[in-house]
Amino acid sequence: MGEHTDEASGKLKQAAGDLTGDKDLEREGRREELAGKAKGALRDLKDKAEDAIDSVKDKVDEALRKE
Repeated sequence: MGEHTDEASGKLKQAAGDLTGDKDLEREGRREELAGKAKGALRDLKDKAEDAIDSVKDKVDEALRKE
């Protein structure tokens, strides 16, 4: 599942657990929601790292063309 799906599913499980008094379902939902948030944060970090690497490569290429 994608991070948004995990977050949404987790929130639904939490709500269902709250309504039914099922603490295990609430905890499972919270774990799913947090896993989705973590996946999103890691994806964002990966994207930023790739952008930084591309920027450095571009600057190196530009510097080499000037020589």
